[in-house]
Amino acid sequence: MNNFIKLPLKLIFLFSIFILMGSETLHKQSDSSETKNTIVILKFKAQPEKGNEAVTELIKLLEKVKHEPHFVNIKLHIDPNDKSNIMLYEEWDDASYYNSEHMGTDHIQEFMSNSSNFLVGPPDISFWNIQNEFN
Repeated sequence: MNNFIKLPLKLIFLFSIFILMGSETLHKQSDSSETKNTIVILKFKAQPEKGNEAVTELIKLLEKVKHEPHFVNIKLHIDPNDKSNIMLYEEWDDASYYNSEHMGTDHIQEFMSNSSNFLVGPPDISFWNIQNEFN
């Protein structure tokens, strides 16, 4: 076989290996059965006419929270039919950290003491484990 044909065959072989390795990596990333992260759902109710202030204060808080250890992700949601309903979808890789050190941070403590200015009361908090993930 001449060198002109060998080169494309080598490239095809290398490309095939690259694709197989890439798809295996993607499969592992989407296989949530290996994920041990904890999902925390927080539901807040803003005082009348204070929804924007509540969101602004939450964004300030989240800018600090995202630098904490064990933080994975937080998504802030607003109810399109009632802007005073605010939800946080949080993902943490250590539930015990969340329930202890995280709750004791200065920024969380400060937010909790100031939140009576714009929230009706404390949030409803629930904890979840991922069972399956579909992409």
